[in-house]
Amino acid sequence: MTAQVGTRLRSDARDNRERILAVARLAFATEGLDVPIREIARRAEVGAATLYRHFATKDALLSEAFAEQMETCSAIVAEGLAAPDPWQGFRLVVERLMELHALDRGFARVFTSRLPEAVFAADRDRTLRMLLDLVGRAKKAGPLRRDFVIEDLSLALMANEGIRAESPETRVAASRRFAALMLQSFMADPVAAPLPPPVRLPLSRA
Repeated sequence: MTAQVGTRLRSDARDNRERILAVARLAFATEGLDVPIREIARRAEVGAATLYRHFATKDALLSEAFAEQMETCSAIVAEGLAAPDPWQGFRLVVERLMELHALDRGFARVFTSRLPEAVFAADRDRTLRMLLDLVGRAKKAGPLRRDFVIEDLSLALMANEGIRAESPETRVAASRRFAALMLQSFMADPVAAPLPPPVRLPLSRA
């Protein structure tokens, strides 16, 4: 094999990997995590064997596809923990996590679901420890209600995932209003404050 052929093969393999990841991110974000791995391969225009050479399991594909989002999530919680005012730090985390999740349904499900294998286990554990520390500080400072538990934030994120709108901008606007409502409900002594503008959303016809 000549050097030129070897370089082209490596380039082709790199292109295949990037295309698989791009297709997977879009599919998981718009359709959730149940998209079959063979369907990902079909949309990426590669064979299943090619996909499995790059990603041995679906969890490995999920981990790689959402590595950047997981890093962003950890950075958001770290920023909140570093805030001088624990309540303002907690508020920042809730608002920015909801905005991130409103834009990416696939990542929302990765973050709030229990997957078969340890996808993001170390990152999620570290982020959760920081979040628990922040919650403890906000309770001790007084603004966060004493009976708040992390599962309450998970419920809020799951509900936030359900926002349906035609554009990312509208989803983010709706998410900001929902976050404001949730933050008021999380306060030990809720204070009425102006909410972000309402957003027109389609009503379910179930």
